[in-house]
Amino acid sequence: MNFVSDNLAGASAPVLQAMLAANDGLAAAYGNDAWTKRVEALFAELFEREVAVFLVTSGTAANALALASLVQPWGAVLCHHEAHVAADECGAPEFFAGGAKIVGLPGEGCKLAPEVVTDQLARMRPDSLHQVQPQMLSITQATECGLVYRPDEIAALKAAIAPRGLKLHMDGARFANAVAALGCSPAEITWKAGVDVLSFGGTKNGAFAAEAVVFFEPACAAEMPWRRKRAGHTLSKGRLIGAQFEGLLADGHWLGLAGHANAMAGKLAAGIAALGNTQLAWACEANEVFAILPEARRDQLKARGVQFIDWSDGALPAGQGLEPGETIGRFVCSFATRPEDVERLLAIFAEA
Repeated sequence: MNFVSDNLAGASAPVLQAMLAANDGLAAAYGNDAWTKRVEALFAELFEREVAVFLVTSGTAANALALASLVQPWGAVLCHHEAHVAADECGAPEFFAGGAKIVGLPGEGCKLAPEVVTDQLARMRPDSLHQVQPQMLSITQATECGLVYRPDEIAALKAAIAPRGLKLHMDGARFANAVAALGCSPAEITWKAGVDVLSFGGTKNGAFAAEAVVFFEPACAAEMPWRRKRAGHTLSKGRLIGAQFEGLLADGHWLGLAGHANAMAGKLAAGIAALGNTQLAWACEANEVFAILPEARRDQLKARGVQFIDWSDGALPAGQGLEPGETIGRFVCSFATRPEDVERLLAIFAEA
């Protein structure tokens, strides 16, 4: 009963098969192979437009290089204060952007509201040599609390930053889960809503180590080939990343995997709610469930072999803090989560 992270699942069978096929024989190096070229075309088809695509092996690299490509060293990236780019990447975005500043903002469920962004921009004077200049807004889809941005919410954020000319970045480590949850096209929640660059996640959704930086205006990607090489992510055997995406994107496989993970999380959330003895911190909108747990119940779950992690209460709604002795447990479902695992976990919740 391991619900720690969707990072812990291996690769899906089609991804494995695609990698095995790519492993046979010789192929051009450094992304000049047939697999990478086919995947670039697949992304253009997926997003219904010409795009510039750069394959890397980690989400940290995808985010850091996407931001560095569009932010100057004296620039600033606005994001939620618990976003991965602010709190979970060991300063990589700042490092690769030459010292650009990450400015964290509040928001319930790690979602940003346009008025919060507008207020922060008003505090950053465009004519001041003493302040960093805001150049990008970064949002996470789905958020670190498992919530999903709708197309109109993304468009509203883009409208809030447009007067100052900021670019909009989307950290899509769980982009597949968001698309599956919303039932919309990938285009609708990216460039059609104002997103300029997307970190498209594969590793949490059936790949071994495959992420893509997708620029919706190819001209904006002019620096990216050199930045990726300098960061050590231009792999000589790049076909093995391309093959992972080829296996993942074929026949909607990526959405099938994400849909299963979402369904397992939905089953868990509905089961907890039906028991009536545990409150959820946020609604379950993708593949994560956040339960408010008395410390005794947390310890009971862990003693019974349930693996999960304690989570921050920093994005709870205003005025809704934890009671003394309470914590938030994060339970993540993946494409490999089995219904019987969820049922066993619910049976332990029922004992409380």
